Amino acid sequence: MDLPKALLHAASQHQGVLTTLKRDGRPQLSNIAYDVTDGIVRISITADRAKYANATRDPRVSLYVGRKDFGAYVVLEGDADVTPPAEATDDDSVEALIDLYRAMAGEHPDWDDYRRAMVADRRAVLSFTPTHAYGMWQA
Repeated sequence: MDLPKALLHAASQHQGVLTTLKRDGRPQLSNIAYDVTDGIVRISITADRAKYANATRDPRVSLYVGRKDFGAYVVLEGDADVTPPAEATDDDSVEALIDLYRAMAGEHPDWDDYRRAMVADRRAVLSFTPTHAYGMWQA
């Protein structure tokens, strides 16, 4: 499948399934919300969960994006880059999380509360630039 076409489809959606690799090599799949901007996929994750541990140990990830009618799909593959967990309301990870939130949902009604929640949840941003795509897509 053509990578630019796969990216266009993924950018038109905001929900998919992220696959990371467990220590034993088996896939770990999670339903996630994501954004695609300038060819980069970004996902908010929590540092205390499997996605974070897996992606920081082995950066190979895949994102499955279907279609509501279940008639087609694309899979984007790449190597993840993961920010450190948010530790202070003014750190770079929180700023990246704010940028991601704005791309997905616009303005938050209380950014101070959002910043505190990102630190309390130990949130991070997983991002990757897809290097390969496959699937079965019908326009």
